[in-house]
Amino acid sequence: MYISEQLLNPNERRLRLSAQLGVQSVVVDNRGTELVSASGGVSAWDAAKLTQYRQWLNGFGMKLDVFALDVGSILLDSLTDLDSAKKQRAVLADNIRKAADAGIDCLKYNVQMVGITRTALKEGRGGAKNSSFVYAEYRPEDDQKHSYWGVGYPSNQEEGGSESSALCGQKMAREVPPVSEKAGWDAIEFLVEGLVPAADAVGVRLACHPHDPAYPVGGLNGIEHVVGSADGIRRFLALSPSRNHGLNFCQGTVAEMFKEPGKAMIPVIEEFAATGRIFMVHFRNIRGGYLDFQEVFPDEGDVDMFEAIKAYQRGGYAGPLCPDHVPVSDIDEGRERFMSFALGYTRGLLQAAGVWSTASAQR
Repeated sequence: MYISEQLLNPNERRLRLSAQLGVQSVVVDNRGTELVSASGGVSAWDAAKLTQYRQWLNGFGMKLDVFALDVGSILLDSLTDLDSAKKQRAVLADNIRKAADAGIDCLKYNVQMVGITRTALKEGRGGAKNSSFVYAEYRPEDDQKHSYWGVGYPSNQEEGGSESSALCGQKMAREVPPVSEKAGWDAIEFLVEGLVPAADAVGVRLACHPHDPAYPVGGLNGIEHVVGSADGIRRFLALSPSRNHGLNFCQGTVAEMFKEPGKAMIPVIEEFAATGRIFMVHFRNIRGGYLDFQEVFPDEGDVDMFEAIKAYQRGGYAGPLCPDHVPVSDIDEGRERFMSFALGYTRGLLQAAGVWSTASAQR
């Protein structure tokens, strides 16, 4: 295992900072840019441009571990406009082949339809603000203010809105027709059936992020989060036996699925690590649990992060650990210092567990 950093369309200054922090591997999300989809959604990629971009990252001493596959609104479209969804799926399959041509061997994608649902910011240590989801406090009209879109942590917790959601192929909950449990699985199966054969043909791994957060039984606003439980993740993996069909295992998201994540997470981490189908980890922590949690700094949550490292070890996981979803503060615009803290904390845990050394730093 090793530290990695998830970056959203990084510029030269941001990559220099990452290099100075000792980051040698990155996970990059360029949705909403000319490189992959300037207006958001499914667009045809250019293998030559992707190759140039990967080489540009290499120039900072960075290895591109994982790249974001923009699936747009294909999941919703598969339920309402199947012909359009099939065309989009064909483009996505071709993009997987182009990624392989560009030397990219792992792509991450998200099965969110309505974004990452959150309620109000909560007071954290030193006046920092923690993103939260408290089901008892949820109000649909507050989605735009508190929820956010995409897989990566937002640069500003209040950046949500129709433009942000459209760039990630997601919508406000009130803009989406009901999505039953069956419809949710039908949409995901439609996507997996089209993408995994393309990935197998060129040896590209596909890392899926689970639904964030877990919704109550019966869903929220008529929408089910079917990959919002450990059983849902197991069912998702069972959709294909391919070794290229796997997970962006968001430790925080999975912790949100349990009433007592401090007790539940260590065996769950080991279980999924042992499948060999975790391709990257969002290494973050929460306080609280199912339907009532806050996203906090990695050292102050309910999950023992050192024990988590050891559980990944026992399961045989050897990939990237990416800090994710740190709190926000008006004195840390862009959350660069908070992310730097999380990176250093993660490296310290890896050193303590004996999986990071001076030799591994020079790999």
